Amino acid sequence: MGEVKSEEDLVIVGAGICGLATALALHRKGIRCTVLERSESLRSSGVALTIMPNGWRALHQLNVASILRQTATPILGTKDIWLDKNKQQDMPLSATERLWLQYGNFCKMIVLVGLMVHGEARCLRRSDLIDTLYNALPPDVVKFGHQIVSVKLDPETSYPVVQLQDGSSIAAKVLIGCDGAKSTVADFLELKPTKLFDLCSIIGLTNYPNGHSFAHESVRMRINNVSVGRIPIDSNLVYWFVAHPWMQTDNIVSVDAELIRQYALSLVKGFPEEVSEMVINSDLDSLCSTRLRYRAPWDLLLGNFRKGTVTVAGDAMHVMGPFLGQGGSAGLEDAIVLARSLAKKISCTPTDSAIIIEALDQYVKDRRMRIVRLSTQTYLTGLLITESTSLLVKLACIVLTVILFRDASYQTKYDCGTL
Repeated sequence: MGEVKSEEDLVIVGAGICGLATALALHRKGIRCTVLERSESLRSSGVALTIMPNGWRALHQLNVASILRQTATPILGTKDIWLDKNKQQDMPLSATERLWLQYGNFCKMIVLVGLMVHGEARCLRRSDLIDTLYNALPPDVVKFGHQIVSVKLDPETSYPVVQLQDGSSIAAKVLIGCDGAKSTVADFLELKPTKLFDLCSIIGLTNYPNGHSFAHESVRMRINNVSVGRIPIDSNLVYWFVAHPWMQTDNIVSVDAELIRQYALSLVKGFPEEVSEMVINSDLDSLCSTRLRYRAPWDLLLGNFRKGTVTVAGDAMHVMGPFLGQGGSAGLEDAIVLARSLAKKISCTPTDSAIIIEALDQYVKDRRMRIVRLSTQTYLTGLLITESTSLLVKLACIVLTVILFRDASYQTKYDCGTL
């Protein structure tokens, strides 16, 4: 197994959103941990993400919500526009939210209260969220440049040992994999491989130095099988995406930012001129093209998310399509529930493996049906908007969606509870 470099009580793999949130949640409960990050610095990939009301409840428990609110404006409504059908659907604003648009800054506190009651959503720069979580942690919690290649159980202690790329090893009493959709820790747990939608998404950021004129709302425009989304982050910065059927050429385009921009421009022909301008003026470094990946709902229902004192959280556990905007919020929920489960069973230092296993089993039990429901709704939505899905399957998806998810705001009403 190689020489053990060090021994740690609790190790988190991955300094992404879920990894840092889990570390911070544990820190708030007085449990020490070490985060292993493969990169030499905080990762900037991901551009931006929407945090829904359930995610803000988790951020409030981490005591960072007030900081992050200063980085992004609230999303006060949604608008779907079918340009090829001359059809538009608006989600109505509450009376409190309309005050924001009518009276501006005078009503900020009133609107904030209304958003907390009815649901708060904002689009955050990933870097703002990552930096805020990282800065709230004690120094030296995150160890950069630590790429893990495998996980094994020590034959004597049954505790996990992570093998690093440099040949050294780290033994841990508890190991939590927050290492994304292609998780090494998930492979150790023998979770079923993630699957791919026949959909690809180009995402980017566009800065308007003199300010933009867009309303505080999420807008989605569609022509045939191409969708364009636009969400203001603040008065100058806008996050956008172009979703389209995946093709083999997407693999070639995805390696070069300028190719991505030109490809996005070709996809948005026929959309309003403001969309083309948004793509042309985008920040080249922010552009990313990705085929959408998910873990199947039935695999989440039946999968074993714990082996010994090892478990997973975030995308490593339940990567899903972006159709509900819940991936980031679900990972934040994981962090709260996992830290709470561990804190109920152990003090600052885990000692008894049986107690640790009991805590991890409680975490898995608390999270399983929540992520199954989220993943199922996301999966059905993905099939509905995928061009290659047969009409019969789409009809079945519609029926299941109506039966299972009649309340459109059910997922955002979810409360992961107190830390």
